[in-house]
Amino acid sequence: MGPSNSPERPDGAHRSRSALEGVATAMMDEHGRVTWWSRAAQDMLGWTAADMAGQLASRLLAEPGRAGRRSDGAARCRARLRQRSGQVVEVDLLIAEADGSAERLVLMLMPGGPDGTDQDRDVARALLAQDGIGVAQFDMGMGLVRTNAAMEALRPEDAEDDWLCRLTARDGGDASRAAFELVAATGKAVASLVYEVGPLGRVTALALSCFRVDDQFGTPVGIMVEVSRVTDAGSPRHADTYRQAFEIGESLDVVQVAEDLMAILVPALGDYATVDYPDDVLEGRDPAPGYPGQVASAPRRVAVRAADGDWPSRLIQVGEPIPRVAETPEIAAKSVGGVLAADAELSRRILGGDPALMRAFLPAGMHDSLGCPLYRGGRFFGYAAVYRTSTATPFDETDIKLMHDLCGRTATAIDNAFRFAREHQTAVVLQRSLLPPAATSSTAAETAGVYLPAGGAVSVGGDWFDAFDLSSLRVGLVVGDVVGHGLEAAATMARLRTAVQTLADLDLPPEELLTRLDDLVRRMQREASEPDSVGGSCLFAVYDPVSRVCQMASAGHPPPALITPEGDVGFVPVTPGPLLGVGDNPFDVMSVTLRPGSTLVMYTDGLLGRDVGRGSELLKTALAELSPAEGGLDSLGSSLLARIPHAEHPPDDITLLLARTDAVPEGSMATWEYPADPAAVQNARAHVNAQLEAWGLDELLFSTELIVSELVTNAIRYAGGGPVVLRLILDRVLVCEVSDPSSTQPRLRRALTTDEGGRGLFLVAQLTTRWGSRYTERGKTIWTEQPLTAF
Repeated sequence: MGPSNSPERPDGAHRSRSALEGVATAMMDEHGRVTWWSRAAQDMLGWTAADMAGQLASRLLAEPGRAGRRSDGAARCRARLRQRSGQVVEVDLLIAEADGSAERLVLMLMPGGPDGTDQDRDVARALLAQDGIGVAQFDMGMGLVRTNAAMEALRPEDAEDDWLCRLTARDGGDASRAAFELVAATGKAVASLVYEVGPLGRVTALALSCFRVDDQFGTPVGIMVEVSRVTDAGSPRHADTYRQAFEIGESLDVVQVAEDLMAILVPALGDYATVDYPDDVLEGRDPAPGYPGQVASAPRRVAVRAADGDWPSRLIQVGEPIPRVAETPEIAAKSVGGVLAADAELSRRILGGDPALMRAFLPAGMHDSLGCPLYRGGRFFGYAAVYRTSTATPFDETDIKLMHDLCGRTATAIDNAFRFAREHQTAVVLQRSLLPPAATSSTAAETAGVYLPAGGAVSVGGDWFDAFDLSSLRVGLVVGDVVGHGLEAAATMARLRTAVQTLADLDLPPEELLTRLDDLVRRMQREASEPDSVGGSCLFAVYDPVSRVCQMASAGHPPPALITPEGDVGFVPVTPGPLLGVGDNPFDVMSVTLRPGSTLVMYTDGLLGRDVGRGSELLKTALAELSPAEGGLDSLGSSLLARIPHAEHPPDDITLLLARTDAVPEGSMATWEYPADPAAVQNARAHVNAQLEAWGLDELLFSTELIVSELVTNAIRYAGGGPVVLRLILDRVLVCEVSDPSSTQPRLRRALTTDEGGRGLFLVAQLTTRWGSRYTERGKTIWTEQPLTAF
């Protein structure tokens, strides 16, 4: 990699670059801007050195990384980076001090490595090549394998090879060997453990971080130890503080983020600390770019902390608005993002000498203070301050840098919370807009659906439910759960829900519908950049109110619960097939006869919790305690969720579909069977006319006679000699069905003026609101629906 591929760098940086040849590497300054970009980084992400020179490295983040470990000079995390093509790639980032300067060296390693090698071995090899970080590798027996030049420079004179294993912990804990052996045994990394070393120039202690190294087969082969210098009395404390800073942002609650910052500032930097937020942040609105000023931001105190635990009543309390202070040049740091260090005299001058303001802002006995705005992406999220009262020692440059870094991380955490809130809200709105009405009612069943998005830091998932009318008064019921969370899961859910409705409209049986749906999911996997993120489970059921039979099939979905009219509870023994997207496996259909008043409870696994067995028993117990006959299904669903402990803050989406079945009365049906004889058409017309007169539907005599004549004539003509069955069903509509043993589906076409036939189905379509044909075990059934009003 010649100079043409990177901006000019000092000689030390070029030495690091050649040592890291083949590893995607970058250098960034103290502001996070790229100062050097390797050819391997260009090959990985597509951005050239010219593209990245002077750019903020954070622009590459598709989403925030999750920290894994940190030392005084190094941090490791998993992150998703955006390539120049727009694709997102997941990498391991290792960020370390470079050549003792303020710059940082960034190593970007693909999980598993591009050649199939293990990522830990790549990290180990890259670290050993550094000359600014002390690194040593040990085998599983704590035998020294190799070190780099920086480690040798830290080695005391006449020290044995195992000197690193015999260091004494500064906090009085076990020797360093015990920590190394624990990492080797458990694989859990440790960071910033401070050990006494003795005089090494100005070095009196070392901060050690350690992680395990595996081979290409995942077998542990040793550990890697990183060492950084602790050169003054303040650094160990700050090293611990930086490590604690990773706790900031673990919650997506912006107030909790402020409290996390307070827990670090006191006692790390001072005796009192405060955080104020503008109304935009407190009310969940994303702040506009720039500093809006005190009046527009309307700040309010959200978190306080005192070293002795008691916050003085004279100071501004949590929840109170911040009094306005004149915008003077001394506090310009708030608008530009700098840190304001002020002693008692400057603080009084900033407050204009106003006794009331000084009493509200400044703790008694305050000697020095630091104030820093919370800025991220040019947006003002609030202001943090820390005060010293018990010591007159002023804040030094190290303290100011620590304050700036902590506030920067806090602002990032708040921004992440807003990003999550925006995506979560968008996904929830999309999810709810794609779901059907919560309650439906038909002859076959009354239904009620409930959708609860996951709580906490989990984005909305792809759970869904649906209930829709099918031919001949039947109803289709479906509950599904898509892999993953967020907008992609919601979009996948929308595609699957639409596909289910389309396939169900073809009157496919449940097992065939799931087979077709599985084909769709496999096609979606082939189109996806991450095939493993596409998939899910589904339970599809069809209930017929005439036969009172419910047929269902499952694609890896939990079985539904069934409540009888008497209140007995059990689970339908449906055999679950493979998850959607697995393919090459048939789905079994389960048939169960349901009495009127039975309640079918379909749900996603979020209702059961992490322990499916215990969750199933809890669900059964909760349903047994409820009386399905009392109240509607909405109240039944609410009462059920109230008995599920984790439903208040569900770790995963919860979707619930309740269906209370009904049946068509015997007197509302009439069935006739005819031989394949043209003379049967006249008998069919006579039977239909007599039945309609008995039901008082004289206004439908003419249209129904035409429909029956056409359908029965076609069935006799193409039935191949088998019997023809005619059935009328009276409900909110009049259903007319004609069944025959032929599998040939009718086709509607427009006849020419010279054609002698071909107009029968056209007339049927004009006389009905809906019509169609479905396959049966013995052939097909053509059905029509007519409203119970005069044409």
